[in-house]
Amino acid sequence: MTYLLVILLYCLALVVIGIVYSRKVSSQEDFSVAGRQLSPLVLFGTMVATWIGTGSIFGNAERTYEVGIAAIIIPLASIFGVAVLSQLAGRVRIMEQITIQDLLEKRYNSAARVFGVVTLIIAYLTIVSYQYRAAGHVLRIVWPGELSVMTANIIAASFIIIYTALAGMKSIANIGLIQGITMIVGIMVTLPMFWFKAGGVEGMRQVLDSSQFDLIGPISFIGALNLLLPSFLLILGDANMYQRFNSAKSAGVARKAVWWSLIGIGFMEVAIIVTAWVASALEPNLSDHGRVIAFAAKDHLPVAIGALMLTTIMAIVLSTAGSYLLAPATCFVRDLFQRFISPSASEGTMVILLRVTVVAMGLAAFLLSTLSDKFLEVALLAYTIYGVGITPALLACFFWKRATAAGAVASIVTGTVGTLLWKYYLSAALDSSMDAVLPGIAASLLALVVVSLATPPTPEERVKPFFQDDKA
Repeated sequence: MTYLLVILLYCLALVVIGIVYSRKVSSQEDFSVAGRQLSPLVLFGTMVATWIGTGSIFGNAERTYEVGIAAIIIPLASIFGVAVLSQLAGRVRIMEQITIQDLLEKRYNSAARVFGVVTLIIAYLTIVSYQYRAAGHVLRIVWPGELSVMTANIIAASFIIIYTALAGMKSIANIGLIQGITMIVGIMVTLPMFWFKAGGVEGMRQVLDSSQFDLIGPISFIGALNLLLPSFLLILGDANMYQRFNSAKSAGVARKAVWWSLIGIGFMEVAIIVTAWVASALEPNLSDHGRVIAFAAKDHLPVAIGALMLTTIMAIVLSTAGSYLLAPATCFVRDLFQRFISPSASEGTMVILLRVTVVAMGLAAFLLSTLSDKFLEVALLAYTIYGVGITPALLACFFWKRATAAGAVASIVTGTVGTLLWKYYLSAALDSSMDAVLPGIAASLLALVVVSLATPPTPEERVKPFFQDDKA
């Protein structure tokens, strides 16, 4: 009962914070980019909290349980991805946009905006859907007595939708700072306790198979690419990261926060992998591999520390869910409604519509959550759809002057459709076990390059703003 009370109090605190900040929201910029007033510390917290989500605490833990310490390569995707973003953060901020679709239209055309919206909504609602399931799993672990999957998911989804709809980025960013600190403290306290409980390496060797200590063997080169590329491509084009760059007080603040986030994200990713590896020695016969850290916290830690770790897991899930719910709601309202239906809509109308859209998309994501409970598999598919569909055209905005509107649209459509075709038809037809990310990114890049070179160059006035010096 202690675990449940602590988690519920934490969730209620998030709602209270959302109510407080909701009174400070009067415009679309307030709701979507926190009035462009976020400090380096708040940005650091919310970026770490956003990126470290279910894919990390459940998906990566699941993979670690299966292959052992070899899973330590997984954080490379995030670390290298954030390092690339450090070169973009300031340049994105000086563009004074809100969504990545704003950037796509400014660099290319309105078709790139529309196709970007479609791809983002498909991928991000899928990501939100398994955050619900993850939060529901935590509730089922701590709930005294039986709690159905459906009821647990409804409770989790309700908290996520409510605190996101109340104040948007203003609440998510400031809550993100709290969640980021909770994550770091929770993992720093828990990992040493697991380590001593398991008896260190010698104790773990008595329980785990020797292959669990092999740094390279269990994962092939192609397997590593299939594991790393989806996350790498997602973070390079992640709308949440760009939305936070646009929320910074200045380009300099955005750059500084990204460098801090590189350290925070790298630490958390590695710490989660090691924690899951050690926890697997404490729970060697677990059937649900993804929940190994949660079960180990409940079964092997003092109640107070166990409650802290379970709350940390809930914080990881809730922070990511809110961010990935806000992004598609923002792009739907701004990139479709305001851009094509009602350009002169008042700020009050936009805020109301943003809140309504958060609720509507939150409910849509809940319906998706009933379709699959495989965290890593669903996560990698969602990452791939977005990463191969959006990322090449988005990065070309800043790094390749020869990219054209036709090439960008071809890349977005080919990447998205190609990934889905490979996943649900071509892989079976060709009897191939290759993950969709390799054929998907190849098709997307080929379309971008070939079509861009075959069409007239983009006018210089559209290209120039993307190559400005952000330190000027």
